[in-house]
Amino acid sequence: MSRIKTSLLACTLLAASPLFLAGGLAYAQRPTVYDPAQLPEIKGKVAQYILTPRGDVDGLILADGTEVHVPPFLSTQVVATVKPGDAVTIHGLKARAIAMVAAASVANDATGVTLTVHRPMEHHGAGAPQEASGKIKALLHEPRGEVAGAVLEDGTQVRLPPSEARRLTAQLAIGAPLTVRGEGYTGPLGHVVAARELGPDAQHLSRVAASPHDEHGMMMRGEMMKRDHMRGGPDAPPRQP
Repeated sequence: MSRIKTSLLACTLLAASPLFLAGGLAYAQRPTVYDPAQLPEIKGKVAQYILTPRGDVDGLILADGTEVHVPPFLSTQVVATVKPGDAVTIHGLKARAIAMVAAASVANDATGVTLTVHRPMEHHGAGAPQEASGKIKALLHEPRGEVAGAVLEDGTQVRLPPSEARRLTAQLAIGAPLTVRGEGYTGPLGHVVAARELGPDAQHLSRVAASPHDEHGMMMRGEMMKRDHMRGGPDAPPRQP
């Protein structure tokens, strides 16, 4: 099959079976109508899981640094299918300029077990208070390609909204020291912190604003509006004469 025909086939699959909904997460309808094997193939070895702040797995980092994104509600199935050190075959859509894949399927090369990525569901909430320090080894991205965090040399993952990652881009350089405080998860799957404070060390931390689309962020916004209302702050309604 020619490269042009292959590209057209991929475009047809995208048009008929959305692979980038709910913030760009990849999925195929279940039961699947289309064959993920028709999409580009990526082979590699799993280095670690990508974790949400509540400890769900929503992706993989391969040994060569490639990020593989899956919806977090498939966390249990992903962990049951592949583990760090396993050789895998991924079918999905490659990012144009980043080593990143929106997965349509994840296969364990040794066992032959294949997980087909299907409809995502919303997950909200943060975890327990967390703190971490270390040098930045790699950057993490949203499925749409925006920087959304970092991986420290010890494997700890730091996650923050893309808008805040853009604002704090000078502090998110590979090799730079980073100290972070927030909420997250520590357990057998790894360590992840949703940053609420971030800086080069504990003495120079900047506040990280929560995403307005995040449930935790909306709770924080509500609390700030309540305090402003009581104090007559910028979000308070006009006082009655």
